[in-house]
Amino acid sequence: MEFLLLPLTAMGMVFILAPFLALIPTLIFIFLYQRSKRWSALIAASLWGIYTVYEYAMKLRILCSGECNIRVDLLLIYPLLIFISLFAIVSVVRWSNNQKNSHDLAA
Repeated sequence: MEFLLLPLTAMGMVFILAPFLALIPTLIFIFLYQRSKRWSALIAASLWGIYTVYEYAMKLRILCSGECNIRVDLLLIYPLLIFISLFAIVSVVRWSNNQKNSHDLAA
């Protein structure tokens, strides 16, 4: 069970301290969407972008005026981001494989 908490803990250590780093997956999924036009990549980019703004608001104490040390909200947010990210990656990889296979058949 502890191995499931490791990615969540790592995400928290990175993105809580440096919310701007959440722009990296946002930009990656925007790029993947532009190449593949897969809606899952667009949703992943949107959710990562929303999370970036949300985490900055938390860091600046806009959404949290007092004790923000216990972030129960992240127990929902991080698994959602991981799930949609993996779903989008699988979708883009499948699209890429289909493109490659259809190109090989045409040649």
